[in-house]
Amino acid sequence: MRGTTVLPGTPCVTPRKGQPPLHRLEVRLPDDVPFAVGTFDTIGPLSRADFPHRHTFYEIVHVTRGSGTHVVDLSRWELRPPHLGLILPGQLHHWEDVRELDGSVVLFTPEFLVDHPGDQELLRRIAGQPWLRLDAAAHARTARLIAELSEEYGHGDPGFATVLRSLLHVLLVRTARLGDAPEVPAAGQGAKPGRYAAVADAFARLLARTAADGEATGPRSVRECAERIGVTPGYLTEAVRAALGRTPGSLLREARTREAQRLLAATYLSVRQVAVRTGFDDPAYFCRFFRRETGMSPGHFREHHGKHHGKHHDRRVASIEGDAGPA
Repeated sequence: MRGTTVLPGTPCVTPRKGQPPLHRLEVRLPDDVPFAVGTFDTIGPLSRADFPHRHTFYEIVHVTRGSGTHVVDLSRWELRPPHLGLILPGQLHHWEDVRELDGSVVLFTPEFLVDHPGDQELLRRIAGQPWLRLDAAAHARTARLIAELSEEYGHGDPGFATVLRSLLHVLLVRTARLGDAPEVPAAGQGAKPGRYAAVADAFARLLARTAADGEATGPRSVRECAERIGVTPGYLTEAVRAALGRTPGSLLREARTREAQRLLAATYLSVRQVAVRTGFDDPAYFCRFFRRETGMSPGHFREHHGKHHGKHHDRRVASIEGDAGPA
């Protein structure tokens, strides 16, 4: 949990020049659970931030009223409530031209999911369809469940953290159903996925943590990923392929490309600086890599995708790092 949460009133820290602000989860006590739930008003003004920023935590939003646009990385979602949305750690997002935005926000770090390890896989599946428009029945069920989370969180009775994790698990399972995402197999179903699940999950968390940190400290190769996790490259490849259906090399390239796209679209960093931030020592090689993965040069990508963020980021380019949590 180190670096992902802060105490209320912790002074903000100025981010590195050109970096999008990084919001950490505000918790009430030093030993408190890394979780928060409330309305857009009670969570605080940063829950409505109109400038591109990223989180160290997951955010689930249940939008019940409002107009405008929600922008996540390169996707733009027009508000036609009710909606249920998911923002992953490390993703860039902001609200654009919104009016009368209302609803609930659920915030939690990856470390909060200790009671239900399969929730990490559910979150990855939900991320495939991260913005859902709810029918009346789904809207009512979601509202009731979030109300239970809010009540349990507000009272803080003995054992409340376990109850919160259980209610969150139900919310994730139901959200996966709404998006037609397959549910996580029960423990023990399939020898290989079960045997490899811990390694594959560690790999996924390594990529997510790198994105959430927003620093050029992430692994550059499958071998480096394996060393950080404590397995051989061959075993990592076998585990990730069995559990996730992809090779770690392809997922690592995808993660580095996605981070480069975020920085090109939402910051004024030069191409050379973006290359360094995403782990490339040679800007020319970065440009070749980026063109191979996306079909266009970094400069052309910025011309086509950076325009949506310009007017907002221009106002906040010197913004200090913010912390998100209960007001």
